[in-house]
Amino acid sequence: MKKWSVVLLVISMLLLSIVAVGCPAGQDEAETEVENPDKFTLGVLLPLTGPFSAVAKTQEQGALLAIEEINAAGGLEMPWGKVPIVPLVMDDQASLDVGVRRFEYLREAGADAVVGQTWAPLALAINEITKDNPFLYFPVAVTPRAAFQKGTLAPTTWVSTFSPWTVGYMAASAAINELGKKEIFFLARSDAWGHDMKAGVEAAAAEYGATIVGYEEVPLGTADFLPVLGKVRAAAPDVFISAQFGADAIALLNQVNDQGLNDEMTIFNAFITNVIAKGLAPEALEGLYAMHFHYWDLSEFEDAAVAQATAAYVEAFQAMFEQPPDAYTAIAYIATRQLLDAVQAAGTFDTAAVSEHIRQNPDFETIKGPARWREDQSVIYDYASFLVRGKPAAERTGDWDLFEVVGYQGGERVLEPLEALGY
Repeated sequence: MKKWSVVLLVISMLLLSIVAVGCPAGQDEAETEVENPDKFTLGVLLPLTGPFSAVAKTQEQGALLAIEEINAAGGLEMPWGKVPIVPLVMDDQASLDVGVRRFEYLREAGADAVVGQTWAPLALAINEITKDNPFLYFPVAVTPRAAFQKGTLAPTTWVSTFSPWTVGYMAASAAINELGKKEIFFLARSDAWGHDMKAGVEAAAAEYGATIVGYEEVPLGTADFLPVLGKVRAAAPDVFISAQFGADAIALLNQVNDQGLNDEMTIFNAFITNVIAKGLAPEALEGLYAMHFHYWDLSEFEDAAVAQATAAYVEAFQAMFEQPPDAYTAIAYIATRQLLDAVQAAGTFDTAAVSEHIRQNPDFETIKGPARWREDQSVIYDYASFLVRGKPAAERTGDWDLFEVVGYQGGERVLEPLEALGY
């Protein structure tokens, strides 16, 4: 929690430096209102340069596909007629200062709502701004556990995913209940991502009768995991679950393979994307288990409706971008569609009215099945994430044929209980 205290202090300092957005000098507020707007401007704010740029690009693509689908039908269906959506894409550079300034620029430029963020501290900073200046804001990445504490999220902030606690809980639950593993070695990252995930792993282990036989944590950007892997081998767990993501996950999992740990225990990366999988040696990917927010090939999935919805989504995405969508693509796509669908259903661009419509109508459909907004403004998915296993190179039929879907985790049970969040 010390880290988040520092983050909130930085946020407060930034907010004090921002000039409040208002009407041009001499212009009455009522005169600025447009009764029947002829466009809906959607800000898309992501770290398109910097350490998260690869993931951010997939998020941008998901948002743009959602916009294109509605524009292809003429635009938003509003009481006064069809209204086209105009995307305004900006780079936050994974910087609090740059991101806050560009969020304010989007508001000044007439954005009606914003989707975005890959870097959690910036999502929290923007959320703080919207508390005093109500604005529709949909973060499109896993958001810190602290955000879901009662009173933290602004009434107009809607998070289309969940916290790292849920990621850890799903990974451990799948390892225990679907793979039959009872002894866990968990490697965290030494920040809120890793610590929140550890809490979720511990909750699942306690609930389902598993034991955590080893624990280590390393900072973001670690390149050499050999000292940790020696401790993992000595502990001899049934399953080695790691919190590492992005380049850290690629480095770790390739070193796991180099050290031969794949032959001694089950290797489980808690949260993965196709971009990560593409960075692994074929032998490192083979047999690797992970949770995937949404995998592009669900053709063999047990729920035919989800398989069909995913196939249509993938076809549209490939026609636009010439490759299959990734996990974070789906997060941004779902968030953008839900935002725009809520605007249409509410019949207004008014921030408060759209948010109230969501509260009164929490159930919605997604490319991965039914979903429902919860009281803490996160989402309950029937299929929160899919359990995947890396395919052997000889069984792959193309560059993106990376995983086999072997299970899933979902329902409200995978979210931290509301009472633990102050509700």
